[in-house]
Amino acid sequence: MTTVQVPDGNRRDQEINAYAVPRLKQETLDAQSANVDTVSGATVTSDGYRESLQAALDAAHVTG
Repeated sequence: MTTVQVPDGNRRDQEINAYAVPRLKQETLDAQSANVDTVSGATVTSDGYRESLQAALDAAHVTG
């Protein structure tokens, strides 16, 4: 699974991504949709992930 867009402009973003993105990926697989919870302490990453994932699903004409 290719990662959708998340903030990565600085070292702190990269640290947050290291723990948040795997959790977001697993939630996505479990939910089979972009309807995933925000990871505590990673609101910006979670929001970016969700928005990017939904855009990719929309582009692929997938509902859920």
